[in-house]
Amino acid sequence: MAACSVKPPHKLTDIDVSQASEANAWEIQGKLAFRSNTDKFSTNLFWFHDNTFNQPHDDLKLTTVIGTTVLSLTSQYGLTSIDVQGKTYTDRDPQQLISRVSGMQIPLNKLPLWITGQVTPDDEVLEYNSDGTIKAFTSKDIGEDWQVKFISYQQRSGASVPRLLQIDRADVQIKIQINQWQALTPITDNL
Repeated sequence: MAACSVKPPHKLTDIDVSQASEANAWEIQGKLAFRSNTDKFSTNLFWFHDNTFNQPHDDLKLTTVIGTTVLSLTSQYGLTSIDVQGKTYTDRDPQQLISRVSGMQIPLNKLPLWITGQVTPDDEVLEYNSDGTIKAFTSKDIGEDWQVKFISYQQRSGASVPRLLQIDRADVQIKIQINQWQALTPITDNL
């Protein structure tokens, strides 16, 4: 996971948690597939998410199979920037920025919860697995709602987290395969 690590404002270390919701910071490594009427692509996904001390910080990178960065997104201190094809674009809302720069509709603002098997208060759970984990739900959005399925789960950092997510809306289908999920916590210095 060192390839996707970034320098947060504080030092972090790996931690085991009993529930993914206990992790204020995490990083994932996996794959993302996107399909619409106009686009179709598959990339490697590296994402560092840190909400420690209620200071949201995200670093997301999409790379090709050979490691070429296709898109790099950083969101911190209420400002998001995307570097793509040598140009930098900024906005206060990451989801709107992705849409403006690429034309793709991706529910980026909700993904940090979904990646950890959680839903927003506005999401409507449609089905649970026999172990009580969420299997399918509908998420309200401007225009048309998202239909989300947690196809499979895995044990990572002591918690059950989705391994494969499928997110559908009208002509858009997004699949996220999470190969590694690591919960992180700040290192406390005992002086």
